Amino acid sequence: MTDPASSSAAADKLLRDALIRVCALDEEAVLKIEHAARVLDISFPEAAISTGFVTEEDVEYARETTQQAVHAPVVHARLGTELLSHRDPFDKRGERMQALRTELLLRHDGLVRANMMALISPCAGEGRSRLCADLAIAFSQLGHPTLLVDADLRRPRQHLLFNADNENGLSQAIAKRVMPPLLSVEGLPHLSLLTAGPQPLNPLELLSDGHFERLVKEWRHSYEFVIVDTAPVSQFSDGLAVATVVGRVLTIVRANHTPYREQKEMLRRLSVTRSQILGAVINHF
Repeated sequence: MTDPASSSAAADKLLRDALIRVCALDEEAVLKIEHAARVLDISFPEAAISTGFVTEEDVEYARETTQQAVHAPVVHARLGTELLSHRDPFDKRGERMQALRTELLLRHDGLVRANMMALISPCAGEGRSRLCADLAIAFSQLGHPTLLVDADLRRPRQHLLFNADNENGLSQAIAKRVMPPLLSVEGLPHLSLLTAGPQPLNPLELLSDGHFERLVKEWRHSYEFVIVDTAPVSQFSDGLAVATVVGRVLTIVRANHTPYREQKEMLRRLSVTRSQILGAVINHF
């Protein structure tokens, strides 16, 4: 029989850890909260609220994350035919991905935990979604927790690339203000996938919502690498909203395909977001 006291203590610790992660509480803040909890003889969440480090909404959100983590179903995705080249050690695209991965690692400032970036392209058909998948796979192969997020709520492709179900994903998580369901990827134990979910009526409004920003904040402290796919900037402003929240972008264009004026306009619009442009990829595949 399980001891109720020990179960309660375990649940309290889960909530404490989730609150620290979700609100990005540093060591100094945690020490102050713990001191207040001892002095006032109250719980860690109550002390965190009373000291002003978190809000009641933060505590409720952290509680939801712990509950959903415990009851989360084991759901799998698997590599589609376009991504099977990662199993070939002599594949030229795979070699290019490893080189790009190395460059991006060198550009990481290390000030925040996750090496997080949104991939932005001017037009459709430039290989952005495939590059997102390739990069996420390459990062996960380093053996560190990696998350691939499909934030293209217009024409999502990640669920197709990974043969995954798309009935529930990012769009519903933001709209319902709940934790999104993450999929594990067969054969890649360090990679998680968040599909876009059903196409909503208001994609831009969802990606500009504070709950999306909250999700990004948690991913930043829960993963080593986070790759975010977006909708083409020349058609929609969704990618700019994502870039504003994520703060770091990698642009991609296709050789002999992307009009120069669209590239220039994309860079102009990205400058308004004040996000850091890590570099540009010219896709020849």
